[in-house]
Parts: sequence; structure tokens; C-alpha cells
Amino acid sequence: MNAAKIAYTPVGVALGALSGMIAGALFKQTWKRIGHEEDTPSARDEDRTWKEVLLAAALQGAIFAVVKAAMDRSGATATRRMTGTWPG
Repeated sequence: MNAAKIAYTPVGVALGALSGMIAGALFKQTWKRIGHEEDTPSARDEDRTWKEVLLAAALQGAIFAVVKAAMDRSGATATRRMTGTWPG
């Protein structure tokens, strides 16, 4: 295991947790604007339509994926700047 990979491991864990919190907050705000309501749909909420539940799930997944990729890429770039090696 190279030094960059070792240095990146705790950074990656911290960024993963942070990206989850950011993505969750961003999804809630996005859903408030799209759905015009506070609560996000749950798959087991019988008062919600299939369309609403699946749209919310797809949107949540997309937001989480984009935020995670951006945070992970930023962390890898910062690690390369500090160590001179990409943490592949």
C-alpha cells in the first residue's frame, strides 16, 4: 500500500460521512421545492403514488452520487497535492 493510499484512507472516510450529510440536506431542500412539502415520500407511505415515490428515490440517488463523487474527487486531488501521488 503506497503512502498516498494510506494518507487518503481517513480522509476518504471523513469525506464519505460529510458527503452523506450534505447530500441529505440538499435532497431535503430540493424536494421541498419540487414537491412543495416538508416530508419526502417513503416507499411504504400508502398515500403516495408510485410516480412520486420513484421520482424521489431517483432524485435522492442522483444527488447522493454527484455529491459523493465531487467530495471523493476533491479529497483525491488534495491528497495528490500533499503527497505528490494520486491515491488510486
